Amino acid sequence: MISVSENDPIILYIRDVDHFLSKSQRTYSMFQKMLAKLSGQVLILGSRLLNCDADNRDVDERVSTLFPYHVDIKPPEEETHLDFWKNQMEEDTKKFQMQDNRNHIIEVLSANDLDCDDLSSICFADTMVLSNYIEEIIVSAVSYHLIHNKDPEYKNGKLILSSKSLSHGLSIFQGEHGGKDTLKLEETKDGLKGALGSKKTETDKSATVPVGDGPLPPPKPEIPDNEFEKRIRPEVIPASEIGVTFDDIGALADIKESLQELVMLPLRRPDLFKGGLLKPCRGILLFGPPGTGKTMLAKAIANDAGASFINVSMSTITSKWFGEDEKNVRALFSLAAKVAPTIIFVDEVDSMLGQRARSGEHEAMRKIKNEFMSHWDGLLSKSGERVLVLAATNRPFDLDEAIIRRFERRIMVGLPTQESRELILRTLLSKEKVDENIDFKELATMTEGYSGSDLKNLCVTAAYRPVRELLKKEREKELQRREKEEKEKAAATKENAEAPESKKENSESKENSESKEEKPDGKADNSEAKAEGSHKEAAIDLRPLTMEDLKQAKNQVAASFAAEGAVMNELKQWNDLYGEGGSRKKQQLTYFL
Repeated sequence: MISVSENDPIILYIRDVDHFLSKSQRTYSMFQKMLAKLSGQVLILGSRLLNCDADNRDVDERVSTLFPYHVDIKPPEEETHLDFWKNQMEEDTKKFQMQDNRNHIIEVLSANDLDCDDLSSICFADTMVLSNYIEEIIVSAVSYHLIHNKDPEYKNGKLILSSKSLSHGLSIFQGEHGGKDTLKLEETKDGLKGALGSKKTETDKSATVPVGDGPLPPPKPEIPDNEFEKRIRPEVIPASEIGVTFDDIGALADIKESLQELVMLPLRRPDLFKGGLLKPCRGILLFGPPGTGKTMLAKAIANDAGASFINVSMSTITSKWFGEDEKNVRALFSLAAKVAPTIIFVDEVDSMLGQRARSGEHEAMRKIKNEFMSHWDGLLSKSGERVLVLAATNRPFDLDEAIIRRFERRIMVGLPTQESRELILRTLLSKEKVDENIDFKELATMTEGYSGSDLKNLCVTAAYRPVRELLKKEREKELQRREKEEKEKAAATKENAEAPESKKENSESKENSESKEEKPDGKADNSEAKAEGSHKEAAIDLRPLTMEDLKQAKNQVAASFAAEGAVMNELKQWNDLYGEGGSRKKQQLTYFL
């Protein structure tokens, strides 16, 4: 500052100068020395706050020495000027707070490769809520923006969101589902000047103008997370971090179409679900043998829908303290409503929501189930909440009947057929280097009874064979190189032993001179060898996978589930009774049991 003050005029403002200079004697002395060195047009202003009963003449002597001129600024005494002064102070405070909120919103948007050009059109009250909960609101805003914009705008690799999309996400976060956006336009300069002379209530009414027709709904108060919601919040996974799409799932075309209809249609066409019998689905059960892709389907539908994903397990809900299990369940659904649209995923749901008639079941587990059902679809549930409970299990026959009733759609994800296995194998090997002569139909026939997970293990095992062959070749080359070096050393020692001592001395002197002269070349050769070695490591060329690799892997990897076992028969019977596409025929009891 000393160097700048020699050329340009400077105004330095120090807030709470008493507190600043009274920190330590060193601070005071350094500031005093700086004042002595300053030259040119420099003005230093210091301020301090006084209570109503404090005397403005009670100033520290050291501060008075540095600041000889004192100006006392008091609020105006006349009522008209006092109202104007208060309104002006409130407006200035709002402007500073609004700018701070916008900076925080821009920072979070930029961290997620997003941007908003018309952020200034959002009013002060909405920017406060957006700034506090922007991470939760982003998901709904991006989903709304992509659905209503066929060709979204990108700038410098960032998706440009509109303030209308942010406002829509905010209205969903606040629980407003009446279709009214909370977007408002800032008032003009003339209106601002006229509002400054009125009372506070009048300024609040004239400060913003609603975009659409009709009265503006009152803003809802901010609801911070309670201690139980804070425990569950780390389980919330944004849609952008899931990383699984329907393209990663090789088969299950009918199930993918059904899930897209159940989840995506209410998001794309909410006008079809506003009245009558059509309501968004609140519960979907995926059941079937292990390894058939139930968890991948759940992740893919959350990613495609742009919904938040909450993975619930027993460790998330249970607590050692009496009564906290029910509070955790309540916090789960209240947090899901805040970050809606939300998919609550319960893997192995039979372990949490099994039959209540089990013998020896603890009372706490029964309370968890009752609380879960009450918030899911009961007295405590709300019709407007966009919360979907998506569950997966291998044992649907262990579920409680009241839980089964709340799963409106029960879809069986069975073992893949021959055509599905062919599609899965093609998807798994699509990014690998494979031989053109691979017969996928023959592979699909060979892998009868394999699940999707088994087919993946089969491909991974086959991919290890080219790696083993490459490592074997490298070891053989290394052994050959060592044998060659040992033979050369043995031949050199033999020649040296047979030669006369005079010749030996001459040869040694020549070798020493040659080695001294060729030292740089030797270093260059070593560096070239290292460079070649590093180049070989960087560009490893594995041979493509062949049909023989997959056949050998088939001998190592067997099916992990008995396709004709007792568990599979129970799954088929349960699907006939409760699943989609079942025959609904119950077995008739006969005389011979």
